[in-house]
Amino acid sequence: MQWTCPIRSGAERHPEVLALTFEGRRWTYRELDGEVGRWVAALRSRGVTAGDRVALLATNHAAVVHLFLALGRLGAVLAPLNARLTRAELQPLAEDVAPRLTLALTGLVERLPGAEPLETFADAVRTPESHCEPLETKTPRVILFTSGTTGRPKGAVLTEGNFRASSRCSEANLGAHPGPRWLGTLPLFHVGGLAMLTRTAYDGGCLVLRERFDADDTNRAIDEEGVTHASFVATTLERVLDARRDRPVPSTFRLALIGGGPVPAPLLERARAAGILSLQTYGLTEACSQVTTEHPDEANGRTAGRPLPGLEIRIVGPGGETVGPGKEGDIEVRGPTVMAGYLNRPEATSEALRDGWLRTKDVGMLDERGRLKVLSRRTDLILRGGENIYPAELEAVLASHPKVYEVAVVGVPNVRWGEVPVAFVTTRGGAPLPEDLEAWCRESLAGFKVPARFLAIEALPRNAMGKVERTVLRQRAQAA
Repeated sequence: MQWTCPIRSGAERHPEVLALTFEGRRWTYRELDGEVGRWVAALRSRGVTAGDRVALLATNHAAVVHLFLALGRLGAVLAPLNARLTRAELQPLAEDVAPRLTLALTGLVERLPGAEPLETFADAVRTPESHCEPLETKTPRVILFTSGTTGRPKGAVLTEGNFRASSRCSEANLGAHPGPRWLGTLPLFHVGGLAMLTRTAYDGGCLVLRERFDADDTNRAIDEEGVTHASFVATTLERVLDARRDRPVPSTFRLALIGGGPVPAPLLERARAAGILSLQTYGLTEACSQVTTEHPDEANGRTAGRPLPGLEIRIVGPGGETVGPGKEGDIEVRGPTVMAGYLNRPEATSEALRDGWLRTKDVGMLDERGRLKVLSRRTDLILRGGENIYPAELEAVLASHPKVYEVAVVGVPNVRWGEVPVAFVTTRGGAPLPEDLEAWCRESLAGFKVPARFLAIEALPRNAMGKVERTVLRQRAQAA
């Protein structure tokens, strides 16, 4: 199947509809079509053609959107690198990409050898080019590096077909919305941010792009800019509610997708009281963002929802057999959103993709209605004396304590048990660590699951997507 650039299509169908906003600037589909054409001309003048790769180091910026769309018109591939990485961490990733061109925001140029300033790259071009290669289902669009918590990061190759399918499947679950306005606070070097960008382009909507998340600014966007959709993690959702003092959102705001793990039930109830319908999701880079999401009509916060329409999930036991509802096992995914493979890593690709199924290495179970409950990332599983302990279960119990703001549980080596759980706790208002945390846990958890230690921490270390950096916490727990 072939597609044309969604901005070109939008410029033909609804040229004056707003497509992008950033730092006070606004682009209609007609204006964005012309801007992307200028970037096409600039890239072609540097010899970038179909199949070439462009490495990028940038936080959110309108120029990232222009570059991504222009590369699509050329059939070239964007390789956005995590802007939080050091020069030493970035070097091997850039070597893997072997880019035709390397760009970076001015403040980040020194961190990426050979990089040219992104913001001024197309400034010399005055006349846009109309060149627009047709995009095939299998056309590579992006190389996104996984977090690399268990070794050197791997570059997942996502195609035009992956992004189109992700958008289509998500819309089938959430329901069509004429001209959605997505608040773009997730980084565009992450699959969640790119999913927002592509989704709004395909749907004729507008990306309300921000450089970073800020609770007050998020509320302004919801109240004054007609934002209809947003994505949060539990902590950012709570910060939004705190900043607006639980004032109801306007009727224009439709829903929020919540990633990064389970959300405490009281927080979901609080959000719903403010008019924020919050839907839990489960996804990963290799499946182009969402895999499961709660349906708006049956959201209760107890699961990550059913597979999106068009996707399949199965739970696999130790022997590779599919297990039934209520049984724990490895989560596997099949469908049109699954990546083409890992860049230059045929063995890793073969290990991850078996008979069309993506082996996520995450642990979960399906309920009798086919909804997914994620128990643990495989690397986070704690094995204490032969018993499996899932951090998410412990975190949900501790997060319900009235004095706990946020919590993360990790496993640390123990001579007697092999591993024991340790809980890092941030309290509300910086209060001292509650003395009843162990007793609180024992009311809901078997004895072997109760954390061996509770450690106070001012704030949990998080990556650019808001996910807890458990490797850092494990090192900290062992040092303690």
